[in-house]
Amino acid sequence: MREVKFDTLVSTVRDLCMDANYYIPDDVRQKIIEFRDKEESEVARNILDIILKNHEVSANEKMPICQDTGFAVFFIEMGEDVRITGGGFEEAIYEGVRQGYREGYLRKSIVDDPLFERKNTKDNTPPIIHLRLVPGDKIKIVFAPKGGGSENMSEVKMMVPADGEEGVKRFVVDRVRRSGGNPCPPVIVGVGIGGTFEHVAYLAKKALLRPVGSHHPDPRFAKLEDEILEEINKLGIGPMGLGGRTTALAVHIETHPCHIASMPVAVNMQCHAARHKEAII
Repeated sequence: MREVKFDTLVSTVRDLCMDANYYIPDDVRQKIIEFRDKEESEVARNILDIILKNHEVSANEKMPICQDTGFAVFFIEMGEDVRITGGGFEEAIYEGVRQGYREGYLRKSIVDDPLFERKNTKDNTPPIIHLRLVPGDKIKIVFAPKGGGSENMSEVKMMVPADGEEGVKRFVVDRVRRSGGNPCPPVIVGVGIGGTFEHVAYLAKKALLRPVGSHHPDPRFAKLEDEILEEINKLGIGPMGLGGRTTALAVHIETHPCHIASMPVAVNMQCHAARHKEAII
């Protein structure tokens, strides 16, 4: 049994919170450059140039890439042969978020009561933690701060098998069309298909963590990703909703077996500030 100190987990989470908000992953940046070079609209090209400049300023000055520094969302794979010493696992994640958002001067965006008082917790806790136990003695932590603008454009639809491939296409493209400029395009579109009502939403969010432009290993779903992306970029929404052919950088589909009577589909969009960072302890 390998022991990991409570303080080690805290400091790792703290650093992830800050780094993810300062540094855009290279795959995201390169995809924006790729779309910028083939964008026909001058306005859209100028906006993409500003986004790229914003990346440079954020990294050089260690300033948040966006004023909305997001809900703290974690995808964690914890080895079955790991034990946290000196404190609890969730306690360490919470404390890491507190320290990261305080020391990084990151906006605290979480309210304790979602309906009535809506008082800010003032430390961006509690986080959302998706935890899987896996073989081994390592802890893999992926931190993906999720802003409210793109999150609000999410949707789950309990489709039926008869809706088929075309039904999925229509739903995803229409969700992007109805979103317009609200999720701060160019977006990455995460699509979950299968599972259950709650699991399909998890799949859609997890899909956003894939390298931008990577494809589903099943060629049928890979083809569907490309077809949906093409249709989305025909909508003309463009960067920040001001027109152009760069509405989405990628469509990523994640799937799971489902019940014979159902076909859940979920869409979770990520704005152009596609922030995520990982560490292995």
